[in-house]
Amino acid sequence: MMGRFKLIRQTKGAAAAELALVTPLLLTLLFGGVELGNYFRDEHALVKQVRDGARYASRMPLEDNYTCPGTVDPAAQTAVANVIKTSTVDGTGTDGRFDSNYWTRTCSGTPGTVTVTIRCVDKADYSGIYSELAGDIPVVKVSAALKYRSVLDRLGIADPDLCIKAESEIPAVGS
Repeated sequence: MMGRFKLIRQTKGAAAAELALVTPLLLTLLFGGVELGNYFRDEHALVKQVRDGARYASRMPLEDNYTCPGTVDPAAQTAVANVIKTSTVDGTGTDGRFDSNYWTRTCSGTPGTVTVTIRCVDKADYSGIYSELAGDIPVVKVSAALKYRSVLDRLGIADPDLCIKAESEIPAVGS
């Protein structure tokens, strides 16, 4: 009778069996943490780029680029998009936080987009530098959307169709 329970008391290989059971969980935590960190890094970089573009857009000459109600000069929109994508006004820079082919990736069928819109706010609600302006105060809104580049996609595991989006809004003060 004792011979049957001898197998249960064997401890050789127990550590290997436990490791085999825990390894999938540990790998999931590892790759999940790396993926989450990569997502936050990409989103933060896009937010910084959009903020830079909005700051640039707010300093452009008001009369030449913005008119109320809601018109943005196409040349101004192109310049702001260039600042966001390449960190230069003419679009020739390579100092952008993402490489140039990153902006061509499609997110839900649409390549990376940058839009510049304007809304007009009654200057009676504000004081200071805006009281000298004629008419309403133009408020510039810059937004961008890109496809997220997944770490797991680079490993060939999955290709999620996730979009990262950012927007920034700032009153235009001119130069």
